Amino acid sequence: MVIEQSKIPQKTLYTGAEMPCIGMGTFGSDRFSHEEVAAAVEGAAKVGFRLFDCASVYGNEDLIGKSFKKIMDSGIPREELFITSKVWNDKHDDVINSCKKSLQDLGLEYLDLYFVHWPFPNFHPPGCTIDSRSPDAKPYIHEDFMKTWRQMEQLVEMGLVKHIGTSNVTISKLAQILRDAKIKPAANEMELHPSFQQPELFDFCVENGIVPVGFCPIGSPTRPDRDVDPDDVVDIQMPELVAIAQAHNVHPAVICLKWAVQRGQVPIPFSVFENEYASNLRCVTEDPLTAEEMEIMATLDRNCRFIKGHVFLWEGANGWEDLWE
Repeated sequence: MVIEQSKIPQKTLYTGAEMPCIGMGTFGSDRFSHEEVAAAVEGAAKVGFRLFDCASVYGNEDLIGKSFKKIMDSGIPREELFITSKVWNDKHDDVINSCKKSLQDLGLEYLDLYFVHWPFPNFHPPGCTIDSRSPDAKPYIHEDFMKTWRQMEQLVEMGLVKHIGTSNVTISKLAQILRDAKIKPAANEMELHPSFQQPELFDFCVENGIVPVGFCPIGSPTRPDRDVDPDDVVDIQMPELVAIAQAHNVHPAVICLKWAVQRGQVPIPFSVFENEYASNLRCVTEDPLTAEEMEIMATLDRNCRFIKGHVFLWEGANGWEDLWE
């Protein structure tokens, strides 16, 4: 079943450009192959997805680029797609070439939105454990980040990207960036799900005309093993959420997405299964949550961060909380 584009709500960026209210993530974690992710991108476009959230570090942009070619060859124009990517931590000093590499891999002339994936240049090897520490890792240094941001601004000036954004930042970091940026972030990608609603950061983004883009929108059940803590809340098992899902006769994951869109963030769920990604898109076009249900959802925040970022810690750091000051 193809969802009509006219039924998919849009979010307006501060430039006046529009982006779909829901997107397709492309991080396959360690659960799915790059080929499966690329096939899911092609399938998601067929059912109506137009926003795709990519990143160089996911290691699959070359295959996704082949999917984008098939999508556009099928008659969906580039202008109808909203494609994002991200510069990885080891390229903070070489942003322009990193972006050009992503564009080459994705088979595109421009990106609609390009993020700084993490505000630290701290690197970790693929597959490392959470206690892995790079000897070169360091805390956030605003002057260094702004050198990276100046390169991001250059990308806009060069016409290689339409908008630039931040990711995995805190209010204090974002406030400094807004103060010193020539081109402000159009969006901030952040962990957002019912048990981790980040209300202060969410409100700060909205008040400053920055669209919150939410990863882990249904609680990321397929996140890497290293990011799984036995004390984590399982969003789709929260009794209040399950009760709302039963009232709507849908899976609890659907309620997470309805809530996200109605709250005002752009969720980017990931699935390689057609029935799931088709449902993810369709659910935001019909049967909205009631005001009372939205109030119940607001009470489910448990401040339960899943993606803590242990691997980016520096020697001498007290714990992962230091990354989020």
